[in-house]
Parts: sequence; structure tokens; C-alpha cells
Amino acid sequence: MEKIKEKKESQGRITGWRLWLFRFIAAIFIPVLLISALEFGLRLTGFGYSAKAIINCKVGGQKAYCNNNKFGWLFFPPNIAREFNPFVIPAKKSEDTYRIFVFGSSAAQGTPDSAYSFSRILDCLLSEQYPGINFEVVNVAMTAINSHVVVKIAEDCAHYEPDLFVVYMGNNEVVGPYGAGTVFAPLSENLSFIRFGIAFRGTRLGQLLIDLLQAANREKPPQFWGGLGMFLDKQVSADDQRLQVVYNNYKGNLETVIEIAQKRKVPVILTTVGSNIKDCPPFASLHRTNLTEDEKRNFETLYKQGQDYDKAGQYAQALEKYLAAADIDDEFAELQFCLGRLYFLSGQYEEAKQRYIQARELDTIRLRADSRINQIVRETARDIGSEGVYLADAVKALEEQSPHQIPGDELFYEHVHLNFRGNYILAKTVYEQVEKILPDRIKGRKLNGQGIADEAKCMQLLAYSDWNRYTIAQTLLNEYITHPPFTNQLYHQQHVDELKQQINSLKNNLSQQVLSRIASDYRAAIEKRPADWMLHWKYGNLLMDGLKDYRTSMEEYEKVLELVPRYHLANVMLGTLSVYLGNDDKALKYFIESVKNKPTYAPAYYDMGLIYQKKKKMVKEAQSCYETALRLNPEHYPSYINLGVLLADTGRVEEAIKLCQEGLEYFPDSADLHYNLGCFLSQNGQKDEAIKEFRQALKIDPNQNLAKQDLQKILKESK
Repeated sequence: MEKIKEKKESQGRITGWRLWLFRFIAAIFIPVLLISALEFGLRLTGFGYSAKAIINCKVGGQKAYCNNNKFGWLFFPPNIAREFNPFVIPAKKSEDTYRIFVFGSSAAQGTPDSAYSFSRILDCLLSEQYPGINFEVVNVAMTAINSHVVVKIAEDCAHYEPDLFVVYMGNNEVVGPYGAGTVFAPLSENLSFIRFGIAFRGTRLGQLLIDLLQAANREKPPQFWGGLGMFLDKQVSADDQRLQVVYNNYKGNLETVIEIAQKRKVPVILTTVGSNIKDCPPFASLHRTNLTEDEKRNFETLYKQGQDYDKAGQYAQALEKYLAAADIDDEFAELQFCLGRLYFLSGQYEEAKQRYIQARELDTIRLRADSRINQIVRETARDIGSEGVYLADAVKALEEQSPHQIPGDELFYEHVHLNFRGNYILAKTVYEQVEKILPDRIKGRKLNGQGIADEAKCMQLLAYSDWNRYTIAQTLLNEYITHPPFTNQLYHQQHVDELKQQINSLKNNLSQQVLSRIASDYRAAIEKRPADWMLHWKYGNLLMDGLKDYRTSMEEYEKVLELVPRYHLANVMLGTLSVYLGNDDKALKYFIESVKNKPTYAPAYYDMGLIYQKKKKMVKEAQSCYETALRLNPEHYPSYINLGVLLADTGRVEEAIKLCQEGLEYFPDSADLHYNLGCFLSQNGQKDEAIKEFRQALKIDPNQNLAKQDLQKILKESK
């Protein structure tokens, strides 16, 4: 009986392969099934966003592919995420099309004005030499990204029939995501771990978990874009061991981009990365780590003496003091730059060049590609050169076109962003490699006896003029040079003064007659390239801001929307123009469409708030828009002003007071905020506090007449 019982029990147990199958189902299949179901459910409910760089769209009723405005959310908080310039790729690629994808960060994107990027000039060079060929030069560069992000973009672009990859990246390897000096995703030595993390963030489940973790995390990521000044507290010295991790990751990512291309049999042009060394002092400097206090005091004394002689024009004495300071500490970046400058002034150009390079290498806010980055580019191109990889040595080309082979302001706007001439040189350098790669079917279409288009011809094709020089100079002054870390640089005030003089000179020459001629140049350029949305965009800017021709400007922005329907700024411009022309209802529709395409764009919510506030009966809607603008960007100054007035007008004075106080944390020198706060305090019966705010407003702006009147009134009432 016992044996029979044992047999029955054994028959009830799972053994052998069935046991392993059960374990597999329990341990892997069921969890995978549950995770997949959750992922599917999140997608079904519309949670999250697509992690692809390129998504489906329709243009003129035809299927196409365009940029994903939310792609940057993979790497940055949504409200400060950077984005691509708009592009559209036809779903059906014609036989006469040659498609080039350009990868990189802001320098490749064309900052401060992407209408004149090297990719746009490259398009001109190719189109002029090979008429009848449709060159699609798709710029998929993005501000603030580095090679970790480029790998993901390249993976996505590989699915869209590329003929060529062009890679110009390396400036943000330290400060971009997963870099040693980043304020975003932290540095990691393991590329596989980084890529798994990026892939996980691309899932809806990953996005949900990250949202939950960030909500519980006290250390919040940056809440608004602070420009390059965001990296001031993330200094990385030249001897920091983490830099080797950065270089290894860069090399690994560069090789991965090449592997992605090779799988599709797509050639790759790697470019070295240029930077301004002559006219861009270091952003920050650190002493060598083993410097004693006595040595530091001696260094500072000698360095100060050198600076005094330098300012007085006594360069020989200054050089002597600087060299003595360098004997104590030759790792201080600013000192090396000063030495480079003096050697340049004395005609010792080779020594000057080496000192300038050393200053860049020692700069502890590492916003420029250093020599090691460019060495990796050259080595990678050399080692894999026989397998469809080509080198465009931009650094060499830029040096050859610079005085004494030391690149400076002749080619750069500031630290790494090329001016038109610099971008032309880069485009021409890349073009020379493209010609080697083009298939015979295209080479046979080349015009005989015609040289490559020169810089002036490219300016004509892109309608580049003094108007553009003027607007770019304003952008540089207002959005770059007067903000950290540029304010930390040597000779900063001199740079500001020179830029202001340039702006005034350009402005004085932009008469109505000159602007009309420039408008004619735009029309000629558009006639030759009617599908170039950026030409319509720039022409619209000129008509709106220069010629004040609002109706014709609207026509140009409407054309932009026809060509790139998802461009939120085109809707913003059309909304703004509709307000100018007195059609608030039409404007509101444009602003609403804008935030559909970019839900994190604070100024559009503010513009909507203005319209709602004017409608009187839509106070709640106006308040909601202003609050959204401030949530997305706590530094959106106009929202503090208007929301405060709205709150006070509806009897919520204490809330208005609190809002002004919050605004003054960001804008302590705002006369308007101090004045408004004074009004609200007075309205709330807090007369003494109101008097202080009115006086502070007048201290900041003595011409604040309303503050004068209200202060006199409240003082008279207090007697």
C-alpha cells in the first residue's frame, strides 16, 4: 500500500522539462506579460510621449515624417528640453533625392541663427553644383546634447533611407547628459547601462516610474533653462579622472554611430570640432590641487602685478610677472590666456597659439571640444577609414583661414558658434568629402567648368544681409554675452561695449530704403527656393520687425505652417500679428494651436492670458494661463506683473502680495515689481511696507513717475 501511495504522490508532482517550463513561465513569461500589458494600457490611455526622434505627420495632405518636439524629454525635464529645428521628410523618396543627416549640438544646429548653419550652406553648395538633384540636408542637431543623445538620434534616422551621415559633435561631452560636469543625468562609466536607461525612459512604464521618482525626490532637476550659466557650479579640472570616462564614452558612441550607418551601408563623414581660442578667455579657472597657501598668495601677487602692467600697456613687464606666476602654478587657465595674448601682441604667434590652446584645455567649465576629443575623431576616422568613414578636418581648415592660424572672432561669435564665414569654411570642408562619396548617377550631373559657390553666392542664396547681422548681434548681446558664464570672462565689459557699438552701427545703416532692398533679396531667394521654410520665416521676421508690414508678414508665416505644420513658433507669430491687427479671437486660436504642438512653451500661455484678461469675463482662464506660464518658467517676468494685477483686481490682494514677493526672488532689481508690491501692500492697509517698496522702486528707477505720485500720496495721508 505504501508503494502505491508513493507512486500516486509522484504522479502529482511536476518533474523534468515540465518543471523547467513552469519555472520559466512563472519567473519570466508572466512578469513580461504583465509589464507588456501595463505598457499597452498606458499607451492606450494616451499617457507619456513617443521616444522617437522622427514621427509620422502629414504635409499638404501627404504622408511625411517630421521632427518630434518631445524627443528632448528623454534627456531633459520637459519644461527646459531643447528641440530640433523643424524638418519634414517626404514619405516617398524620389530617385533624384540624396538624403544627408547632420548630427551634433548647438554648433551644428547653427546657433545663434540656424538659418545660416553649415548644413544650410552645404545644401547651397551641392544644389548649385548638381542641378536637378534634390539634396535633402536634414539637420537633426540639438542644443545642449552630446554623443549619448546622438546615438539615439542616429538609430532613429537610420530607418529613413539615409545616403550619408555627417557628424559634428564634441563640445558638450562634459556638460551634456551623462557628462562629468552635467546638471542632468549623472556620469556613468558603463555605456550599456546608459543606453539601457535611455531605452527604459522611452517606454511609457519608464516615463511613469520616472515621474513618480521625481515627485518624491527632494533634489529637483532644473525647473527652467538657465543657459550656459547652469554649469557654473560644475567645474571639471583638466586632471579630473572622470574626464577619461568622458573620452571613453565619446569614442564608444562615435563608433556606435558608425556601426549604425555601416549596417545600412551608409557612409559617414566625421568632422573635427573647432573653437575660438584667441578671443574667448576661459570661463573659469582653478589652481593646481597641491598649491600651498604661501604659493597661492605669491601667485596672486604676481598675477595682479601682471594684470596692472597689462592694463597700462607695459607688456614686457606684464609678461615677466605672468611667467613668474606660471612658475608657481601653470594650471590656472586665465593666466595661460593672458600669456597667449601677450605673445600674440609681440608677434610670437606659435608660442601664443600653444598658450591659447592650453587655456582652453585648462578651462574648468568645459564647453569647448578639447584636443583629446579631436584626436579621437581623427583616430576613429583613420582606423575605420577603409569602411566608408571619411574625415573632414574642420579644425585644420578653420586654422588655415585664421590670422596666424589662431581661430578667433573672425570665424566665431563667441566660444564655439561659427559666424557665416566660419560656417561656410566648415560646409566647404565637408563638401570636399561629400564629392568623394556621391554615387556616379549624381556625379554625372555636375556642372562642367563651374567652381564651387563662394561665400557671397551662399549669402545671396540664403538672403543673408546686414539685417541678419543686426538681429544676430542683438541675440548675442541679450541672450549670451550679458549672462553667465560669459560675465566671468576677462575683458567682458570690453566685449559688451564692442558688441553694442556693432549693433548701433548696423542699426544706423538699416534705413527704410535698405530694408526694402533686403526684402527684394528675400523675394528673389524664395523664388529660387520656394520650399525653403526658413527663407519664408526670415522674410516674415523682416516684414514684421523691420518693415512693420504685418499683413504680408502673416502670409509668410502661413507659408511656414504649410511647409512645417507643427512649428509652434509660427503659430505664436501669427497670433501676435493677429493681435496687432485687432483680431484677438483669431490670435487665441493660433496660441492654442501653438501649445498643442509645444505644451511647455510658457510665452504662448502668457499671450493667451492677455487675451482672456482683456475679455473681462474670462478671469479664471487668464489666471490659469499665467499660472501655467510661471509653472513652466518661474522666470517668466511678465506673468508676475499681469497675474498680480489680475489677483488684486478680483479682491485677492494677499495672493497678489505673495506673488510679487516670489517674483522679486528672481528679479530683485525690478522697479515694476517693487511698485506693484507697494500698491498691493497699500491696498491691504500695510502703509509702512508700501512706502519701503515705493522708495525701492524709485531707487532702482528714479523716473518711475507712478511710484513718485503714489509715494507722495501715501506720505501725505500718513501725516
